[in-house]
Amino acid sequence: MSITIRRPVEPQDSPESEEKASGAKTPGQRKPISKKPKSALRQPQAGAGEGLVVGGDPRVDLLPPEVRSARRNARTRRGFAWGVLAVFLVVVMASGGAFGLNIVAQGQLLVAQARTNELLSEQQKYTEVRNIQNQVDVAVAAKQVGASTEVAWQPFIAAVGSAEPPGLRMKSVTIDSASPIAVYQQSTDPLQGPRIATVTVVALSNTFPDVPGWLRAVLQVRGVVDATAGTVNRDDGGVYTSSITIHVGEALFTKRFETKGQ
Repeated sequence: MSITIRRPVEPQDSPESEEKASGAKTPGQRKPISKKPKSALRQPQAGAGEGLVVGGDPRVDLLPPEVRSARRNARTRRGFAWGVLAVFLVVVMASGGAFGLNIVAQGQLLVAQARTNELLSEQQKYTEVRNIQNQVDVAVAAKQVGASTEVAWQPFIAAVGSAEPPGLRMKSVTIDSASPIAVYQQSTDPLQGPRIATVTVVALSNTFPDVPGWLRAVLQVRGVVDATAGTVNRDDGGVYTSSITIHVGEALFTKRFETKGQ
């Protein structure tokens, strides 16, 4: 608690009063008068308490410090309350926006589901057409698989016969080809290439056959991967029987039913 006391200003002494206080005056001698500045009257005395104002209006502050502290705390609590209210309003606005977006998304979902159900009901009208289309697709796929290992053997055998040296005449041809449902067995010999079929040709001649020349000519036929010579035998009538084994590759596939892009 601070107390403010203002002391009244003392009137200055006149020269006459000073002379009376000093007693009889000596003739021809005047006592000097000392004047104090007015500001000196308002300076606080040494040892005065804090807040002491000299020469002011008398005032007394009897308000306890606890009341001021309570007021400051009340202002702080009001600031916190306004801050919490602002945060609450922001959260409410964000929640409202999210709820609105959710409502819009739900509406779009319902519209899409209704459209999907409508399309499914329309598809039911064409069930028979779809079944027929599936059957057609299955038939086309089966035809492609069945003809995947098809080879035009007649032109190939004619080309092999044309490659025979003079004096040789074809006796028989044996073909072992791949199947659409099984992988053709490959050779373990690294010098032999991949094959899709094996063709064994037996030829007759009245003289000793030129088997090396026959092999060189056969290797020039389209689709031949490699060729090896077999045995040469002579019967009692002097007729020579010779054979060769030919391996053919995928170049002989006709691919009649293969679709474009495959």
